Order: sequence, then C-alpha cells, then structure tokens
Amino acid sequence: MKYMASLMVVKSIEKSRTLYEGELGLKVVADFGQNITFEGGFALHEEEHYRMLLGGRDVIKRSNSFELYFEEDKIEEVYEKVQQLGLELVHELIEQPWKQLVFRFYDYDKNILEIGEPLEHTAFRLHKQGLPLEDICRTTYLGEDAVKKAIEFYSQG
Repeated sequence: MKYMASLMVVKSIEKSRTLYEGELGLKVVADFGQNITFEGGFALHEEEHYRMLLGGRDVIKRSNSFELYFEEDKIEEVYEKVQQLGLELVHELIEQPWKQLVFRFYDYDKNILEIGEPLEHTAFRLHKQGLPLEDICRTTYLGEDAVKKAIEFYSQG
C-alpha cells in the first residue's frame, strides 16, 4: 500500500482554489474539475460530487478532528493576509512550548489549517535573540547539527 493524498471536501472548488492557490500560493498539480490536487499531496473535492460518491451521505463540517499543516518562514505576513481575508481564527499567532510560532484558522468550509514557522527558522530566531546553542537544542528538540545548519542557512538570507 502507498499513501497518496489527504482530501478535504469543499462547497466550491473555485472559491477554495482562490484561497489555496491564489492567496496562500500553493501549486495545483492536477485539475479534474470537481477534484484538484496540490503539490505536497493534498486534494480538494467538491461537496456535491463527493456526496454522490458516498451514496448520498452527509458531509459534516467543523469536526476539529483534522487539519492540514503548512510551514512558512514569513509567518507574520501569512497571518496578516488571513486576517485581511476575514477568515475565522482557531487561535491567534502563538508561540508553542518549543517556541515555534503557529496559528490555526478555518478555511471557507470550516476545515482547519495550521501555519507554522519551520523549526529551523525557530532555531535561527532564538539564536538571534541570544539563546545559547544548547538551550536552542533543548527547547526546539532539534539536534546540534540541525541547529547549526539552520543558523548558517538563515544567516545567509
């Protein structure tokens, strides 16, 4: 068996595509009309068609039992964009116990999306704040080599 993709059901492919592709900048790799697949292995399926595939069963929204997780170095910019779009936040931009910045929000169909800064970016941010290497490793759970590489990488940019 081979894992292929996660699929979320949406009312309108076009409206959701505007959010995911247009606003969040994700790349569509396959468009089947009522079903589109994005780079990274997740798909959106239009509710009316999906219900037919389920034999007419209801699609229940806002279960809060599933989310898609994305990472972005410029997390504050994405957070501002989501706020400007008027999408409902699950929670504001917060710092997790391991110091990673994240926020969660509902898309147009009440599916949860989490946006987090990459842990490597977290390590670099902590380094810039003057935290010693061993404390960064302990806090982020990243190994010393990974933290050093992250600091080197982000220092160049």
